[in-house]
Amino acid sequence: MLDAALIEECADPSLKPAIVQQFVEMAGSPDPLAITVKSGGRLILVPKPKTSDEAMEIVRENVGRAVVRVGLTQFPAGVGMTDASELRADLIDPCENLRMGTTMFSKVMRIVAKWYGNPTESEVLPQIFEDAVYSWKTGEFEGESVFQALDPGTNWKAPDVARTSENPEPEKTAEDMAEDQEKRSSGTRTGNSEIRIDLSRINGK
Repeated sequence: MLDAALIEECADPSLKPAIVQQFVEMAGSPDPLAITVKSGGRLILVPKPKTSDEAMEIVRENVGRAVVRVGLTQFPAGVGMTDASELRADLIDPCENLRMGTTMFSKVMRIVAKWYGNPTESEVLPQIFEDAVYSWKTGEFEGESVFQALDPGTNWKAPDVARTSENPEPEKTAEDMAEDQEKRSSGTRTGNSEIRIDLSRINGK
């Protein structure tokens, strides 16, 4: 669990602390030096770094050739960059990683919320949060890159709680994710907003 002081000091203020905690638990890592490298959907084994310098060396070696996720939030290193030398060393710093990761995740949540028509009902948040986490892990939502997409710039803000500990969201299997994708593709659109037909996963119902 993240330290409350770290969240208060470093996380994007548009996200409630409970959402930041859940985001890191579901999509991040407790190890600030954690590096995940994937290529073609396959995990590439890399040495476990012992220092931030070693971590950055691994990142620079793989950025541009594979998908590299870094730190507490498993931030996508090198997004929008063509030169690994542009990478900043503070990408490994817990505070800076949390700041960059939660700022980016906040944008991802706004992208997903816009798809829903920017609802304000707290009952809808679990589905938005769940889809945003899935999009963070895959890098896509509705076939578009969420990391390089423009921020919708809406005034939508997430309600206080994404999911409660009394009714936690179960870990998803590959079959669950495929089912979600199928449901997403069957959504209908009305005007400029997009509404999903099947919201059966909201609050675990």
